[in-house]
Amino acid sequence: MRSIMIAVFALFFLSACERPANIQTLRGYAQGTTYTVKFWTDKATDNTALKQAIDKELARIDKLMSNYRDDSAIERFNRNQTARQAIAVDKEILAVLRISAEVYQKSQHCYDPTIKPLLQIWGFSDDKLRIPDEKTIAATLKNIGFNQLQRGADHIVKSRGELTVDLSAIGQGYAVAKIARLLEQQQINHYLVEIGGEMLVAGTKPNDKKWQVGVERPVPNKQIVNEVITLTGKRPTAIMTSGTYRHYFDDNGKQYSHILDPRSGKPVEHNSVAVTVLLDDATYADAWSTALLCLGADKGLPIADKHHIPAIFYTMEGKQLRRRPNQTATQQGDYWQIAQ
Repeated sequence: MRSIMIAVFALFFLSACERPANIQTLRGYAQGTTYTVKFWTDKATDNTALKQAIDKELARIDKLMSNYRDDSAIERFNRNQTARQAIAVDKEILAVLRISAEVYQKSQHCYDPTIKPLLQIWGFSDDKLRIPDEKTIAATLKNIGFNQLQRGADHIVKSRGELTVDLSAIGQGYAVAKIARLLEQQQINHYLVEIGGEMLVAGTKPNDKKWQVGVERPVPNKQIVNEVITLTGKRPTAIMTSGTYRHYFDDNGKQYSHILDPRSGKPVEHNSVAVTVLLDDATYADAWSTALLCLGADKGLPIADKHHIPAIFYTMEGKQLRRRPNQTATQQGDYWQIAQ
């Protein structure tokens, strides 16, 4: 009887020791949207202090890069209309613009952070549709073009004083990456960081269970999971989706997408309604999802493969939604599996 009791006690003790850590969840508001951070660790954590650190970091990034607050560093730069002279710029903004420059070139200029004036003349900045005439578009295009900004080690030179920079298509990805880095500095290596639907996932759940992420079906006025991505945990993976199906204007039956082609100055008209990018770098993934959606599937698929960007395009062909992954996405099964 005593040996049985010892065995039972030992089994209980081992079970208690091997009980998996719980997934912790922190939520909050930042950058005009919500964020969720899920993580687990075997080490003790002060969740209150961790959330304060996350909120502080997001507020700091917002003060640097938000195009929706007049006191941000990027908006102060935009108001400075000095041309052909060095304008001091924060090193983090310059780091983001270095990534922007790379995606700008590789996407054939479809991703362009100087696009802000186009968003304004079409009414996407204040959600009031205005259909500009060709003359207005042509005049605005003079102030569009990332190649009109010369970047130095600590400054930018504008070729035209009216040039502005909009970081909204890359800033959330950067913020996601910074929060992931903050977690890793706390020795938290298993996590899911999400800001406004943009996310980065690393490691696994407790007991080596896999993180799973649902990708929404890209149709308006519905929230239906289209497919589920299971992350293997072999590397961090950012999952970034851009779509035309939520933010658009309808004028007499004609839809105008908020995705503007900075080369033509007009909304895109191809049949690609969404694109999901999966990369280990959240900042690049955010920029590339916008770039590829601007290009559309026909032009974007070969460009994504050329530059080794795993991407899944969704196109409307008649009334049917078609899924079009590129070769790079289908060849990286070591990092994820996708169930439709």
